[in-house]
Amino acid sequence: MVEIHHTRVGDQGPRIVLLHGLFGQGKNWTSVAKALSDRAQVILIDLPNHGRSGWTDRVTYAQMADAVVEVLTQDGDEPLRVVGHSMGGKVAMAMALLQPHLVERLVVTDIAPVRYQQLSSFGEYVTGMRSIDLSRVVSRSDADRRLRPYVPDDVVRSFLLQNLRRDADSESGWRWQVNLSLLGAQLADLGDWPDLSAPPYPGPVLWVAGAQSDYITEAYARAMRRLFPRTQLITIKNAGHWVHSEQPEVFVATLRRFFALDDR
Repeated sequence: MVEIHHTRVGDQGPRIVLLHGLFGQGKNWTSVAKALSDRAQVILIDLPNHGRSGWTDRVTYAQMADAVVEVLTQDGDEPLRVVGHSMGGKVAMAMALLQPHLVERLVVTDIAPVRYQQLSSFGEYVTGMRSIDLSRVVSRSDADRRLRPYVPDDVVRSFLLQNLRRDADSESGWRWQVNLSLLGAQLADLGDWPDLSAPPYPGPVLWVAGAQSDYITEAYARAMRRLFPRTQLITIKNAGHWVHSEQPEVFVATLRRFFALDDR
């Protein structure tokens, strides 16, 4: 099984697992984790082929879910409260369907269990990141300049460049921490949703949408409620796909209510 890097914030209360999206990493959730850590033990996961976790030869949602479950059950089988965004939301849904006894409550952020075409933009990101000649990069700002023609959005470009790391063992002095080759080759699979041949998840689910995002639509609600019949949809104003970073205070307050962290 692939090695999964994870960090913990907080030492009391229920365990809450935070799962990032494509090209992200656990530390992207640090501010959310700190905001919950007064009443919870928050676990930040680097999914396979991301961050400091190991790389694999292929990537599937069932495989990622199994890898996360394996590391989280090393401390016992106490039920978890799982939050996932985008790709991480699909991993979270797979965990809930395949191991329902381990998932007490589920939060799925701006994604649905359907096939998406929007990942074509991520293909452009991969092309841009791979086009950079790391041997010629002299600084992070230089890498930013080289990536700009492919990723004109400043926020998205800054997010992607968090994957660029200095590496004394590399001839160029830099390396991409994310497995660009594999993820780029399997974008279509990551945009899809697998048939897990599992019964519906019986637990409560909070489905969080960004009002300015098109990742959650009425057309997807039937697929969501077929697999997660106890789904409650909430839409956060003035937020796009990256809900948790665009409206962090509202997002944290939403999690605290759903997880009843202030009721003790």
